[in-house]
Amino acid sequence: MVLLGYAIMCLIFGTTFLAIKIGVDAGLPPFFSAGVRFLAAGLILMIWMYARKKISFSLLLRKETLFIGSGLTFFTFAALYWAEQYITSGVGAVLSATGPAIILLIRSVVLKDKVPSISFIGAMIGLVGVALLMLPGLSGQYHALWVIACLVVVLGEFGYAAGAVYSKQVVSKLQGSSPIAQNAAQMMHGGWMLLVLSLITERGQIHMETMFNSAAIGSLLYLIVLGSMGGHTLFYWLISRTNPVFPSTWLYISPVIALLLGWLIYKEPLNWVMGVGALIILIGVILTNIETLRSLFASQRNKASRDKKVPIVKVYKN
Repeated sequence: MVLLGYAIMCLIFGTTFLAIKIGVDAGLPPFFSAGVRFLAAGLILMIWMYARKKISFSLLLRKETLFIGSGLTFFTFAALYWAEQYITSGVGAVLSATGPAIILLIRSVVLKDKVPSISFIGAMIGLVGVALLMLPGLSGQYHALWVIACLVVVLGEFGYAAGAVYSKQVVSKLQGSSPIAQNAAQMMHGGWMLLVLSLITERGQIHMETMFNSAAIGSLLYLIVLGSMGGHTLFYWLISRTNPVFPSTWLYISPVIALLLGWLIYKEPLNWVMGVGALIILIGVILTNIETLRSLFASQRNKASRDKKVPIVKVYKN
């Protein structure tokens, strides 16, 4: 069940980038679309958890969930949704995988944490991959907005990284609530912020006659139900069944799924330079997290060896 849940989670996260692209291309204003997605998904999860008496709506009043929502949801997805107007869904997915390297940078520069040198090497390799991925735009093959959109996605990952680092710093203050409830609350905060941004910047773009088409509605429903509710619930379920590291390895698999799906299904352009750039970014992401992955495999080996040493008690029936 753990492996099945992990495979489904990777597939869901890998398809959300294409779903965003389809919705934006179908006429959904990016900030409005993202705001509706996260506010609706967070509210449904909050009501579901409240009905099971596992949450209090007072969680929404905590400044911690407000700050986490502004980083993990608002900044990250405002950047991604806007950028997918100009770049392919696969490129957006691969660039989003730079988040762990930026987390490392924040830990090292801001928090003064000591990080392994191999992780720094991985971060630098990832930056080379980003440059290669942007090369078609830099060489004039695509519009200049291609390059700007690529940079915006990477800048959005600074919001993700700040939210992730902050959430780890305040985890003790939120111990009374479940991770699913915390995720629902931060999604709601990020959602209303995105809608406010849409109200300011997209007022003239929200036309009901162009938004209510099958592609736009299908994209939005898919992202609400499967992307935000299903994928993240599976993520936290896997954490409860394994450890915090294992589910996070979706970052190494889902971008590849997104890149291939965009090329196969949506006929997005994919050349060898972009493919090499994507591969280098993923190698950089793996090296950035290599120490964490080693700890994961070591703990699994230790657990397996302990299980083998459990004495077997034979019961004989007279």
